Amino acid sequence: MAFSKGFALLFFVFILHFAGIYLFTNGFLLTRLSLPDFTECPDSACTLPPTHKRAVLLIIDALRFDFVSPDPPIPASPYHHNILTLPRELTAAHPRNSFLFNAYSDPPTATLQRIKALTTGSLPTFVDIGSNFGGSSIAEDSIMKQLRLAGKQAAFMGDDTWMSVFPDSFHENMTFPYDSFNVEDLHTVDNGVIEHLFPLLEDPTKPFDFLVGHFLGVDHVGHRLGPDHPNMKDKLLQMNDVLKRVVELLDSDTLLVVLGDHGMDRSGDHGGDGTFETSSAMWIYSKSAELSIDPFAIPSGLLQYTTFPKAPTSHRSIQQIDLIPTLSLLLGLPIPFNNLGTVIPELFYRDRNGASLTRALEINVAQVKSYLDAYRSSSSGGELDDAWQNLKSAWTATQVISLTTEQQLMVMSNYTRVALAACRSIWAQFNPFLMGLGLALLGMGVLATWSAYSGLSRAGDNWDEWLGEQLQNYVRGAAVGSIVGLLVYLGAESYLPGMDALDCILFCSPLVGCIAMIAVSPPPLPSLTSIPVPLILHALAFLSNSFTFWEDRLVPFLLVTSIAPFALKGITASSSRLRWRILGFSALFTVCVRIISTSTVCREEQQPYCHVTFYASSSLPTPPLPVLYLAIPAAISLPWVLRSFLEISRSHVGLARIFLPVILMPALLAGTAGWLLEWLDSAGVSGSEWTEILRLARTWLVRSAFFFILVAGGSLWWVVPLCLDIESPPAQAGEKRQVTVIGYANAFGSSYLLFWTIFLSVVYTTTQLTGQLVLALTAVALVAYLEVLDSVRDVRVMDTLAASNPSALLNRTVPSRSPPIRFFDTVPVALLGVLAFYGTGHQSTIPSIQWKSAFLLTPTMQMTLSGITVVLNSVGPVLLTALAAPLLALWNRAPLSVGPPSAEKKTKTPVKQVRPDAQIQGESIVAGLGVMIYYGVLLLGTAVSAAILRRHLMVWKVFAPRFMLAVVEMIVVDVGVLIGFGVGVQRVGGSVTQIFRRMTA
Repeated sequence: MAFSKGFALLFFVFILHFAGIYLFTNGFLLTRLSLPDFTECPDSACTLPPTHKRAVLLIIDALRFDFVSPDPPIPASPYHHNILTLPRELTAAHPRNSFLFNAYSDPPTATLQRIKALTTGSLPTFVDIGSNFGGSSIAEDSIMKQLRLAGKQAAFMGDDTWMSVFPDSFHENMTFPYDSFNVEDLHTVDNGVIEHLFPLLEDPTKPFDFLVGHFLGVDHVGHRLGPDHPNMKDKLLQMNDVLKRVVELLDSDTLLVVLGDHGMDRSGDHGGDGTFETSSAMWIYSKSAELSIDPFAIPSGLLQYTTFPKAPTSHRSIQQIDLIPTLSLLLGLPIPFNNLGTVIPELFYRDRNGASLTRALEINVAQVKSYLDAYRSSSSGGELDDAWQNLKSAWTATQVISLTTEQQLMVMSNYTRVALAACRSIWAQFNPFLMGLGLALLGMGVLATWSAYSGLSRAGDNWDEWLGEQLQNYVRGAAVGSIVGLLVYLGAESYLPGMDALDCILFCSPLVGCIAMIAVSPPPLPSLTSIPVPLILHALAFLSNSFTFWEDRLVPFLLVTSIAPFALKGITASSSRLRWRILGFSALFTVCVRIISTSTVCREEQQPYCHVTFYASSSLPTPPLPVLYLAIPAAISLPWVLRSFLEISRSHVGLARIFLPVILMPALLAGTAGWLLEWLDSAGVSGSEWTEILRLARTWLVRSAFFFILVAGGSLWWVVPLCLDIESPPAQAGEKRQVTVIGYANAFGSSYLLFWTIFLSVVYTTTQLTGQLVLALTAVALVAYLEVLDSVRDVRVMDTLAASNPSALLNRTVPSRSPPIRFFDTVPVALLGVLAFYGTGHQSTIPSIQWKSAFLLTPTMQMTLSGITVVLNSVGPVLLTALAAPLLALWNRAPLSVGPPSAEKKTKTPVKQVRPDAQIQGESIVAGLGVMIYYGVLLLGTAVSAAILRRHLMVWKVFAPRFMLAVVEMIVVDVGVLIGFGVGVQRVGGSVTQIFRRMTA
């Protein structure tokens, strides 16, 4: 019964968090409205005579526009020397036929979003990043749809993401897709494109009208090895040779477009909005037909330039979506309906009076105006309210007849750019009403969780009865709330923007349930000495973009601050033994925190004040040399260190004697060996002939590590979970048999620690080598803190006895119940998870996701297994924090005396004896709620900052990603606490109860 009540409370908190997250994200992260309209042009009024019969679009994934800097702070990239050398030579020789641009790729810079933008001319949205792994078909108008309507044939080869979004657009005999997510394969996709590209170009019949070739090798080298790895030069030279051969095979009727769908940052990743991620190269080349008679005569007001940081000169810059209206008109096609790009002037300046460019801009402006009018009439038209007056003014300017040609070109170009800026400002369609409801529910969730936390802490041994009453109140309130929510929806549906019946029930049901709980047991106001200052500072920091940038530096300060009161308690301890224990373990904890904080990756905003230490360099994602030397020793020594901590309480016996050296150590070693083999392969230490062997070996090493620790270790722990030895020497004649239980003082904590190490091993295996050292230090810091907390509790007991009953202290009479868990006791554990997240090479940015971990269990991308390993790699440290919460209640808590319930015959009220696992269950729930509260407040803080600053310039760069991270962390913490209590605590408590009952029988 206790199990069902405790688990039910934790589960209700989880549902409460989930409901608040659901409502807030529905109001904050809505996708852009895609209009179903498409451009129809029966009389050719919205097209131009084609300059070319066909086009070849070659995408070199992650091809970045770069420059050579004379100043080494930003090293010269091989892109400039190996990819852009050919276009620059042709540009110089044929300035009217060849144009090179820096094309701005709108974030998020993920491949699927860029394909959507490159084919529709529309803007991606932040939340669309999730569809990068399995995108749905593009329903809105696109150049592919216009090609199909015109009866033209399209060919494709390369990244199979195109098949997800355009499943029926390419000719079946000219379609050759390849797996796009096998990042470790550097050549298969590129070789496949080359194999099928050149036969089509060499075919004299030219069976295609539009050809797409999407290379992936450059992107994969960047992700796996970094942009400065020698393999990058080899890959770029290969691409350079491909371009030379393509140019040789082009005929005069074919237009060539070469571009990167996005760039890559200094570590080889992408996804965010950094300068190098959004700077992609674009080269447009016509072999014979001139695209411009004199590009230098174009009015300068139509041309935009970008100056890179530290660059000596500026470079011609366009928006990447400008390709869609440009390419459409050059091929004689209508511009897709949803396009927001502007035709590239250089490619339409084909007469001295600018008539071709003027006509191209007129068609472009009319198309953008049609789109804005349609959007204005849609259900989301209100999004344009703030910008509509500026748009009307810009449109009116284009209708003035008395303008010169140059002025006319300027006002038309300005209109399209004003439209683009307006739509960029509304690309996230906020619903403040839903956001407010979500915030209210998240805030009420914090209060309700605090109410349950404080109520359980005060209930003592009667926590089971208290919990039963509170759960009844919650269920009754939630039932009433469901009815109220449904009635509110039925009676006020028209006044609830963006809400349906489910939303109303999801809001009202947990809200009324929480109010019922709080009303019956209102939480006490914290005193000045009990205010969790680190938590308050941590949550308030999210209102500042600077503090959010540097959260990885803020957390170590908060963590050391949270341990300071324990150290001060040690200084004033009356017992010298406890004093040195507290100070010694506090120092060990602080040293571990300090070392962990030295491991970091840098986000763009931290430059130039941040130095990457997680990798060998910012552009070479391999482990530093010291890490390579320490990886194996760390895997061997961690089980020995944990055994040493258990030996303090003599609980290193029983299962621990077998589990740590025979189960945990081999699993850790296998996980480390897998990453070492990956380094041997990626760093080129072994020859290419060893690649397949190493790939197979590390796959099976990781699989064996997972299987061994989960199946063998989990089964062994479940069967015999206790770290106890029973000594029972033969009794002397006439004497009772004496039984000695070794490990009794930490019977709960030692067994649960072994349970925790099962998950530690799994997360350890999915983490790169530097992160494995961080996790090892995190484990040491955790058990060091547990020893500090245990000693401080002893001091608090002694102080209480000295103040109330000095004779009890002299007689060594210790109360049967330890002091209750304070909320401040949970703060260091909660913060330790955040610190380990940053220390294992992560940031609250999309590019910091370590995609290498997706290929641990399988050589290629397998959505389920790869997703699991990526999630464990990313938020595994936070999961370990949640699973560690019960240790705050279990560590060095000895079982109470047990036996069948008894009563004094002369008394009317029986004397209740508490089962040994009953008390620790209650305190484990309290500890779990404490960690939930900490991460719940962080979630609330990030949600408030995202809501208040939703129109801030940095919302999608800083505040939205941090909110998304807080959402994932909260869900992981809730799940971790549920697993820890529902499996670990229950099994340990039940086993301890069973064995001591048998002993006393």
